[in-house]
Parts: sequence; C-alpha cells; structure tokens
Amino acid sequence: MFLSIVIPVFNEEESLPILFGQIEKVCSEHSYEKEVIFVDDGSTDGSWNVIRSLAEQNPEVHAIRFRRNFGKAAGLEAGFKAATGQFIMTMDADLQDDPAEIPNFLAKLDEGFDLVSGWKKIRHDPWHKVYPSRVFNKMVSSLTGVHLHDHNCGMKCYRAEVAHSLPIFGERHRFLPVLAGSRGWRVTEVVVQHRKREFGHSKYGFSRFMKGFMDLLSVHFVTKYGQHPQHLLGVYGTFLFAFSFLFFLLSGCGIAAHRIYWNYFTDEAPAMWSQILNYVGFGVLFLSMVGMILGGTFFAVGLAAELLTAFHQAPTAENYDVAEKL
Repeated sequence: MFLSIVIPVFNEEESLPILFGQIEKVCSEHSYEKEVIFVDDGSTDGSWNVIRSLAEQNPEVHAIRFRRNFGKAAGLEAGFKAATGQFIMTMDADLQDDPAEIPNFLAKLDEGFDLVSGWKKIRHDPWHKVYPSRVFNKMVSSLTGVHLHDHNCGMKCYRAEVAHSLPIFGERHRFLPVLAGSRGWRVTEVVVQHRKREFGHSKYGFSRFMKGFMDLLSVHFVTKYGQHPQHLLGVYGTFLFAFSFLFFLLSGCGIAAHRIYWNYFTDEAPAMWSQILNYVGFGVLFLSMVGMILGGTFFAVGLAAELLTAFHQAPTAENYDVAEKL
C-alpha cells in the first residue's frame, strides 16, 4: 500500500461522503494506491452508518468504531496501528482540510523529510481561536526547538516508520512533530488551504488551551529529561539543599551568637534592633529547614524517576476499547 489516510471522526455524518469523494478524486488523478481508515470516536449521530456504507461500497475503506469517545489521540493511535501504507496521511473529517493538498505533502517528503505538518496560514476561524493559537504555537516552538507555525494542524503526513514509533496518549497528538523531532526525525511544514466549516460545529473550547499548556510542560520534560530526569530534579534539588543548608548554618550561628553575647557578656537587656534580628534569624532558620527538605525531596524523586526510567517497559494495553471493525 502506498498511502494510508487516517481520519478521526466525531459527529461528522454530513461531511463524510463529500470528504471521501474528494479523496477519491485526488488519488485517482495521481494514481495513488490508497486505503482510507475512518476511526469513529464514539459518535452519537449517524456517522457510523455513513462509514459502514462507504466501507461496503469501497474495498479500500476500513473503519474502527470506539465504544465511547476516547479523544483524538486514541483515534490516531488506532488508525496508525491499522495503517499499512508506506506513507500515512492524517486529516480532520470536518472538510476544513483539503485533500487536494495531499500531493504537496508527498512532494515535501520526497525532499528527504520524515514528517510534514500543515500550516493554516490563512485561517477561517473566530478570532478567539486564532490569536490564542498563535501565541500557543510560538510558545511551543520556543520551548521545544521545533519551529512550526501550526503545531496543531490536523493535516500531517508521516513516513510509516515515524508514525509507528511515536508514543500517542493523553492529548499528545498536538505535539507529534515535537516528539518526532526529539527522536531525530526531520520535520517541516507546508502551507495548506484552510476551508470554512460547512457542517456541524467545532469540538474545541477554551479548556483545550489550558490542557494544551499542561501537555506542553509534560512533553518538554519528557523530550528533554525523559531519559535522565535526575538531570533536572537532582540538579535543582542539590542546589536548593546546598543553598538552604548554607543559610541554615548562618542563621543558626547568628542566633547562637546573639544568645551568648546578651546572656554572658553584658548585663543590658537586648536592644530593639537586636531582638528584631533575632526573630529574623529564626524565620530564616525555619525557611532554610523547609528548603533542605524540599531539596532532598527533589533529589529523591529524581532518583526514583531514574530507576523507573531504567526499568520502564511500554504498556501493552491500548488506551481505547474497540467495538467493531470493518
């Protein structure tokens, strides 16, 4: 098989026949041997009936239906496992991704790249989705070193070995180019046409940005320190412990000197400024003890993470439950 096209679906019954017709047209014009894999992520409309009909009429259509909604990451994971093509294309089912762009992605792969991500340079989305998305993309690029204008574009093309090697769970489908780049694969982007939504409504709300930020921190940690977590936790833990221990000694010596001087070397009552410094010393002493505990905790957690990394084995259970396959 030359090309596998993986399409996660969630309540898109009106758009599916149109999308498949457009894919058929493009692949026929370029003589692509293809398979189209629809992954129904727990749709509650008639999407599965439409997919079933397409599969019955077209032998190159394959389908997977989840028992409930598991999310886009699970849909892509299932689609990648089922794909047999030399190249794997992903796109959304809402008709905003144009199948006519497929040859451009494959041409970019022919230049020696391993993953090509779409860039919706001109977007037909509301401003409250466009501008936060731009800020988020700049943040991802600067933090991870994989510089793309649109990390979350659903239209991407992979060499099969890349798609099969990427860990997909949680909401990490947003960061597949980052994960690929961290493993040494060559990643680039190509400008794509972004079409207006014709049917249905967007499945994403504001909460997606908060989840994306949390996932960004997770992915940054995994890609940079995943093999050596002690390099982050251990270093900061050791620095915090040493810094706190130094202040612990200084404040302890200061308190002891204050007590010895006013108790054994003078009959005068402690001056106001001396009492204030004494109270400050006790505060610093307490904070230093807290810092030492935190530093030791960071070091211990980093060591435990190193041990878990050393003995870690990939889980065998999938993150979804399939109800039916065609």
